[in-house]
Amino acid sequence: MLPSILNLSRNKKRTLFVVFDIVALIMCCWLSFALRYEDWGANNFAHWPSYLLAPIVSIPIFVRLGLYRAVIRYIGYKALWTAVKAITLALLVWAVATYILGLSVTVPRSVIFIFWFISIVVVGGARMVARWVILHQFPGGEQKAKLDSERVIIYGAGASGRQLAEALYHSKEFIAVAYVDDNSKLQGLDVNGICVYSPDEIDLLVEKYGVKTVLLAIPSASRQRRRNVVDKLSVIAVKVLTLPGLTDLAGGKVSVSDVREVDIADLLGREEVRPNQELLDACIQGKSVLVTGAGGSIGSELCRQVLKQGPSVLVLYEMSEFALYSIDKELSSLGLDVEIISILGNVLDGQHLTMVLREYNVNTIYHAAAYKHVPLVENNNVAGIRNNLIGTWRTAEAALESKVNNFVLVSTDKAVRPTNVMGASKRFSELVLQAISDREHGSSNTRFTMVRFGNVLGSSGSVIPLFKEQIKQGGPVTVTHRDITRYFMTIPEAASLVIQAGSMGATGDVYVLDMGEPVKIENLAKQMVNLTGLSVKDADNPNGDIEIQYTGLRDGEKLYEELLIGDNVLSTDHPMIMRAQEEMIEWNELSIILVQLQQALDRYDHQEIRDILLDNVSGYRPQHGIKDILYSQRTP
Repeated sequence: MLPSILNLSRNKKRTLFVVFDIVALIMCCWLSFALRYEDWGANNFAHWPSYLLAPIVSIPIFVRLGLYRAVIRYIGYKALWTAVKAITLALLVWAVATYILGLSVTVPRSVIFIFWFISIVVVGGARMVARWVILHQFPGGEQKAKLDSERVIIYGAGASGRQLAEALYHSKEFIAVAYVDDNSKLQGLDVNGICVYSPDEIDLLVEKYGVKTVLLAIPSASRQRRRNVVDKLSVIAVKVLTLPGLTDLAGGKVSVSDVREVDIADLLGREEVRPNQELLDACIQGKSVLVTGAGGSIGSELCRQVLKQGPSVLVLYEMSEFALYSIDKELSSLGLDVEIISILGNVLDGQHLTMVLREYNVNTIYHAAAYKHVPLVENNNVAGIRNNLIGTWRTAEAALESKVNNFVLVSTDKAVRPTNVMGASKRFSELVLQAISDREHGSSNTRFTMVRFGNVLGSSGSVIPLFKEQIKQGGPVTVTHRDITRYFMTIPEAASLVIQAGSMGATGDVYVLDMGEPVKIENLAKQMVNLTGLSVKDADNPNGDIEIQYTGLRDGEKLYEELLIGDNVLSTDHPMIMRAQEEMIEWNELSIILVQLQQALDRYDHQEIRDILLDNVSGYRPQHGIKDILYSQRTP
């Protein structure tokens, strides 16, 4: 019979509750008199008109206050409070009605209070019983179905943790079995029927309840705090999911859909510094801005952040048709009042660049176009140097010819004492801009700035997406060397700092971003494995899930990256940005070298190309012979 009742339409269910309330109110009214007189006959049912009057005055009030609009399976304390208010108001009206109708003479005053209490218990309690039956006893009930759901621990018993537990209560994916919180005042308490434990007890809880997942509900915690928590959890065989920061939680409400994988940025633990709005606006607001390499990882994020600062025009310059289409579609969908121009073009085409810069009266250029994948550039020397070095030169000359005010080069830490062609080409690009800045000093208003930083999380070709894919496929996870370390920064933070650094100082300055502490890639790989609930397979744990394989350093790869060539560095007004004081080559000398290099590129003379790089890029020490594919094919 129960399934047939639950399958009724909503209107029929409401009618059923109305009928129940009518009967219940009559019975409650009779029972209140019976208890008052201590007689089940209630003084020979002398007050039967009052019995009938109770539902007549109560049901319209119940309807008006929305008591029948509540969905029983989701009924909570708010709906019960509505029931209390509705019953209280109904009893007051009932008492007045009995007085007006002359029934008050025979109705003892204590009956009103007895009637109020019994009605709340019966009317409100019936709804809670119905909810319990639907959720826990009915074969299709959520909580009965959740007996097979995954058991989870919620780390954080604050407001977000409690909201998450409430959301999980109505979900079919997880069932919360415990809270864990650092607050000793909460430990040992029950929050909505779930006990709060100390973080030191996680191991025991995981074993006791068979937990495979921990949900972090500490969105207001600092990144360092989140890193400490993640570090502790990464040694336990549990999958760790998390809520985003408070700024990402719309309206402060938490839902199951907010739960996601741990942000790799949480593993770094470094807090992002609030950007300086004046520096963000200086070269962008109300100006025409062009971004080269607009479809790349850094270029696309630069476009997003430039758009937020309100330029008059944003020109997207990109050689990849699909990349240009993707970023144009994304930015256009935002519906901001900024003209977006998408240009298919190559930075080697100086004439085309000059036409574009003049056509849109560009004030600021962010030059992010570059080939950055070290092994690929190592195997394609000519293409890499042309794009990275000659492309930068062509773009800089086009900027001068078009009277662009600001030119910002996105450089890399691999330009410091490079061991690969990619890094050497980027350092040579810096030398070109430094020399041009010196050449044009006093005769041009174009300001050239270079910004150098390390790896960005999640960029194309970086280790993070690679590790994720390898873990997803069951391993092995490949690390080039046990001791290899890298600096990491989030893409949004890097792009923001590039924009701010580009607004600083004089022409020819090289800026270095504070990348924090270097991260050991082996440790990063192990943490990523552990945080998915899997274990690392090694000599200490031969039955683990994912093996880490060490493949050896790739062509041109360094164990440790650096950000400065020398020790001569100056602070700036921004705590995350430093200014490097480094050697440069005079334009009169460099221009001759550039002509020689270009001729060598045209001849595909790989040996001369290498000799030019060795002679002019400070600290360039290739780890092997020439690896270019065409050179190896031509060399016996």
